[in-house]
Amino acid sequence: MGIKSDDEKQTYDEKQTYTVDEAIVTMGFGKFQLCVLAYAGMGWISEAMEMMLLSFVGPAVQSLWHLSPNQESLITSVVFAGMLVGAYSWGIVSDNFGRRKGFLITAIVTSAAGLLSAFAPNYYLLLFFRCLVGLGLGGGPVLASWFLEFIPAPNRGFWMVIFQTFWTVGTILEAGIAWLVMPRLGWRWLLGLSAFPSSLLLLLYSVTPESPRYLCLKGRTAEARHVLEKIAKINGTKLPSGNLVSDWEHELQNKSLLSSSSNEDDTTPKEMERDEDSTSEAKEMKSEDSTSTLANSNMGGITALLMLLSPELIKSTLLLWLVFFGNAFSYYGLVLLTTELNNGQNKCVSNELQSGKSRDINYGDVFITSFAEFPGLLLAAAVVDRLGRKLSMSSMFFCCCIFLVPLLFQQPKGLTTGLLFGARICITVTFTVVYVYAPEIYPTSVRTTGVGVASSIGRIGGMVCPLVAVALVHGCHQTAALILFELVILLSGISVLFFPFETMGRGLSDSLSSSKVINT
Repeated sequence: MGIKSDDEKQTYDEKQTYTVDEAIVTMGFGKFQLCVLAYAGMGWISEAMEMMLLSFVGPAVQSLWHLSPNQESLITSVVFAGMLVGAYSWGIVSDNFGRRKGFLITAIVTSAAGLLSAFAPNYYLLLFFRCLVGLGLGGGPVLASWFLEFIPAPNRGFWMVIFQTFWTVGTILEAGIAWLVMPRLGWRWLLGLSAFPSSLLLLLYSVTPESPRYLCLKGRTAEARHVLEKIAKINGTKLPSGNLVSDWEHELQNKSLLSSSSNEDDTTPKEMERDEDSTSEAKEMKSEDSTSTLANSNMGGITALLMLLSPELIKSTLLLWLVFFGNAFSYYGLVLLTTELNNGQNKCVSNELQSGKSRDINYGDVFITSFAEFPGLLLAAAVVDRLGRKLSMSSMFFCCCIFLVPLLFQQPKGLTTGLLFGARICITVTFTVVYVYAPEIYPTSVRTTGVGVASSIGRIGGMVCPLVAVALVHGCHQTAALILFELVILLSGISVLFFPFETMGRGLSDSLSSSKVINT
């Protein structure tokens, strides 16, 4: 009598439901996620290489075309201007048309413009092509969000740090290539070789899956289940029994079960009529919620931006923008300062004299300093799921300030390299953890848009940074530049302390209503 028939089992399974989060946690992290990590990581390597080469191309082109410091800085700034537009645009594209379409377009633009910039015959065409490269690189947050949506919640912090490791690999790879290529073949070869990783994304695009979380949000649960079945097969595991539902459907079912269980006892005929009415109302509400959820998932750019500034998200959004700005300003500032403070011309020389000179970069020092990111990543992996996102970021911002204080005064070359090494470790931790935290605070419906807009604000920091790191140092204002870096980093650390909630160990939400439940 205790054994259920096949029909009873089938009925029981049909009543059971599970969400994408529950399915991914059940299946765990396996071979499938490693393949997704490798693909997304290649995109991250590409972006890191394209950003790192800015430290090398500027000085080389400056001496070749006799550019002023402001013209040299503009080569870096136009890349960030392109990223500013791209990060916002590709975020909206991926939230409305899919993650795969988002990173396909970015790979095409980045690889084509990167290769064309190697053949730029003059300064103005180089600016144009580098701006297009920036437009393509703005899609980096799409790959980050895509990878995040395949990771089980208990391991999310650790594996997002591993994902950030590919950025470090890209910076070290670019510094190594520059060390070998620049003295022998010149900057054009460096630009051409740096476009290669983004081309690999195009070759492997056909085998990439769409995010099942995105598919569920769009009501395409059959396609989402197909992707999850593929994950289970590759990982050698099984899906939970029952039907796949989205987070908001799961939430409605739980509410319905609670209300029905509380009203089961002592029901009169009149109460039964009321129950039938309430059931029909619940169905109508479910239908309305379904319509509104699908409408939100197809929102336009302005609507998505307004959602980021809604009462539920505005505090997190504004603080995140401030932290992204400070993080990008500080990170790229340290990269540029490494070349400017170790190029053999630290002594104060007027801009007019300097614009006519060729500046030799010590590629060995830049290469060594780039390795600072590895201990930074190890430190981030150690603290992100122990101390949490907020404490990890704030403490590293404050430590970075401490490392930069001695550079306010003239220091020996070895000590300068060591202090920049320590500061680079700290800023690598904050840069890594903020890319873990940012996608976690937004629901799926605006996740890539939210991270994309925050990343765009960071690009503004990147645009302003060369004007400080290059122009001020060239203009004999090294101390003023460093004081500004100190203030920006300190303000960023304080801002982190005011984030409304910690995301360590929390599940991802699909909609704004479900995110309210998770964050309460």
